[in-house]
Amino acid sequence: MNKLYFIFLIVLNCFRLPAQQTEKLYLSGTGSDDTKKWEFFCTDGMNANKWTTIAVPSCWELQGFGKYNYGFAKDSVRGKEKGLYKYSFAVPAGWKNKRINIVFEGSMTDTEVKINGRSTGDIHQGAFYAFKYDVTNLVKPDGPNLLEVTVSKHSSNPSVNEAERKADFWIFGGIFRPVYLEALPVANISQVAINAKATGSFTASITTGGNADKATMQVYNEDGDMFGKQAVISIAGAKSNLLITSQFTAPKLWSSEFPNLYRAVFTIYKNGKAVHTVSKMFGFRTVEVKQRDGIYVNGLKVKMKGVNRHSFWPTSGRTTSKKISIDDILLMKDMNMNAVRMSHYPPDDHFLDACDSLGLFVMDELAGWHGYYDTPTGKKLLKEMIDHDVNHPCIIMWSNGNEGGHNLELDSFFIEYDIQRRPVVHPWQLFGGIETQHYREYNYGIGNYENGKEIIMPTEFLHGQFDGGHGAGLEDYWEKMWSNPLSAGGFLWDLADQGVVRKDLHDSIDTDKFRGADGIVGPYHEKEGSYFAIKEIWSPVYFDRKEITPGFDGKLIMENRFHFTNINQCSFSYRLKRLTTTNHPDKTGPIAAPNIKPGEKSVLAITLPANWKTYDVLYVTVKDKSGKEIITKSFPIVRPGYSETVLKGDEGKATPVLTETDSLFRVSAHNITLSFHKRTGLLTEVKNKDHLIPFNNGPVLQEGENNFRAFTARQDGKNMVISSSFEKKEHFNTLEWTIFPTGIVRMKVSYFPSGYFTSLVGVNFSYPEKNIRSVTYMGDGPYRVWKNRMKGTQFGVWTKTYNNTETGEAPWLYPEFKGYHSNFYNGTFKSDQHSFKVSSTTENVFLRLFTPAWKTDQWHNYEPLFPSGDISFMQGISSIGTKTQRNETTGPMGMKNIFYDYEKDPARVLELVLYFDFR
Repeated sequence: MNKLYFIFLIVLNCFRLPAQQTEKLYLSGTGSDDTKKWEFFCTDGMNANKWTTIAVPSCWELQGFGKYNYGFAKDSVRGKEKGLYKYSFAVPAGWKNKRINIVFEGSMTDTEVKINGRSTGDIHQGAFYAFKYDVTNLVKPDGPNLLEVTVSKHSSNPSVNEAERKADFWIFGGIFRPVYLEALPVANISQVAINAKATGSFTASITTGGNADKATMQVYNEDGDMFGKQAVISIAGAKSNLLITSQFTAPKLWSSEFPNLYRAVFTIYKNGKAVHTVSKMFGFRTVEVKQRDGIYVNGLKVKMKGVNRHSFWPTSGRTTSKKISIDDILLMKDMNMNAVRMSHYPPDDHFLDACDSLGLFVMDELAGWHGYYDTPTGKKLLKEMIDHDVNHPCIIMWSNGNEGGHNLELDSFFIEYDIQRRPVVHPWQLFGGIETQHYREYNYGIGNYENGKEIIMPTEFLHGQFDGGHGAGLEDYWEKMWSNPLSAGGFLWDLADQGVVRKDLHDSIDTDKFRGADGIVGPYHEKEGSYFAIKEIWSPVYFDRKEITPGFDGKLIMENRFHFTNINQCSFSYRLKRLTTTNHPDKTGPIAAPNIKPGEKSVLAITLPANWKTYDVLYVTVKDKSGKEIITKSFPIVRPGYSETVLKGDEGKATPVLTETDSLFRVSAHNITLSFHKRTGLLTEVKNKDHLIPFNNGPVLQEGENNFRAFTARQDGKNMVISSSFEKKEHFNTLEWTIFPTGIVRMKVSYFPSGYFTSLVGVNFSYPEKNIRSVTYMGDGPYRVWKNRMKGTQFGVWTKTYNNTETGEAPWLYPEFKGYHSNFYNGTFKSDQHSFKVSSTTENVFLRLFTPAWKTDQWHNYEPLFPSGDISFMQGISSIGTKTQRNETTGPMGMKNIFYDYEKDPARVLELVLYFDFR
């Protein structure tokens, strides 16, 4: 059943009860897409010192007020402005004789509230926590009321600034989450906390006031039907903290894969009359940390495929909406993630609601970056966080701050305040039996841990600055994590580039240089190559590597990497496609889903048509029970050598004509003229009948010696051949050009890389970047790859229009044009004046397109490597580092290429064969 309909049924059921429900009156809007105008005065920065209006909720910087600053700003330039708010409101007539609270879901940072000129209570300090005041005696039920709020961006409490303001993220000010009034009857339920176990055991703690004498609790399932029996308990005294217990038989359990929800309806009675009803969504599930073993949910060991997530949107800062929350979660689920860490503060309520209903494990966090709250402040805010979030089944653990921002005196209060007694972690420390250290190298964080004793779960790893991290290195890390019994997975840093629209900089997007460019996706969720790499690496349906040969029997080996789902609950289909012709329809069909339990391997059997070998590629698509695509895996059927016979046809053309000068061999064939340097053998010039094509100065070996020597020219049948000779000591690398009567050119390079360890292996050519407009190629795409990020592409024909995108920077136009592209078969390179085609008959060739702008960081870890020249055909490419790790420390795939030449044994030579068509 649709969960929204489920909620409707429950609410309808509640309305049938004679008891009153808590009523809400929003004074603000509900989010960034629904705001109300309040009067506003900002004391400093943009548009300061004048009364005007502002949208509420909002971060005032995004509305053109105050001062922007990132958390690393010097204290002398930090924004310390205040915002003064005014709003007039009326109380509904039906609220007479009710208790009225004013609730702030979040306000940055110190918040002083007055109604009708009278203070509602102590100034609230701490930005990310819901707080309320009893204003029953302050509001006028029969007249206009004036709400006045003073918000100080910089707290007068130094510990609040240490925990929230001095941090690696943008610092904003303002009432950034909704504000509303709530009305309760005098006899009321003020708080409910539920602990529902996988065994069906149910306990609820309810706080009542107003001298009620009885309480009941009834649970409803997703069909709106009563589930189990009603529980009844007597109440003694004017105010009580009660425990209601019950036992349910065979409840549907909540997990990230099966987010089954129930609703508990609590009602209190006075003198036999129902006076107040409160309903809460919850899930039956059990979380347990088994020391030196793992994290268990519902009795099954789980591994976190997680990411860190800020509450953030470029045009509204920390003010978000239900839609933004759902979109963020759908992005994570699409990447096959099952977990999210709140960084570095509790999120909006609607985000947790969506995690409950869509299925995502959550680590909820008390704020603290490298500093922490003093104990009185932290204890108060911790209780606010847990009271607000306690019933969400998605929350399976709490986090006490971040990276040293842990107030150890607060640890016991997590257990005291949480009825479920969920585990607590200290991100980047070993605490509670869980080692969470951040950004450790592969051998430190994984290899050595295999000899350790504790559960391993890095709460931040593979820092994704620019295009490094995230997908780069993840395959190595994840395979170790998956196979290590003590690994509980981990959380990538982080989901989205923190790019804020600067009202003071003509609405440009600012990431504070490299500090905010950490995301898998851009500020508006533009998808980088790592997005698709993560989706494939973290696919719960895992395919063993398979090369499709003529003897292929349609069987693929598959592993179930779900925790709770049998593979037979997924759906499978195949598609056969011809890439070399456009007028031939694809062949598609269903595949029977095999019965594979979590953690097991078996065979996926595909019944293919008899003519499957006439197609070029096989795609296999897997969808989950909801119809969401988990993965589409491509399997090439053809080899790059298929094109050679087409390119060699002479079509009755005349034999190429050779002329020589002192320094050049010049060959003319079918309106093509090519010049080669006599000593080096390099291509120096290409002309066709219409244009000079500026593709030249190659092949230049990368990390190899260009010792091609002793070139001679000869006629071989109707072809012209220019070749060097092999000499083991002086010119052991060889180059051969063959020019066919058609004007097509064959290049064969036989070479030895210059070192045992090499970052780059292949050949380069020069071509002016200003000339290129697009490339259409057959191979893996459309996203670029690194040696340690080969996943996330599919085999096909891809057209890429030139862009100058730098990952993590404006204009966030993906996929990037420049970079390495794997499994190159052939490609057409187009300019405004000409085009030419290159085809490979060598397998596993990388096409390199130009060089992105140089990027580095303060630790010189990122620094991607590219060959000289402009267009390259590589047989070994470089890996890439992260903000905090050199590439070689991200795992075996991050190491350099290794090649041993056995003293230049010709049998060990690398060979690269390309065909060029300049016609």
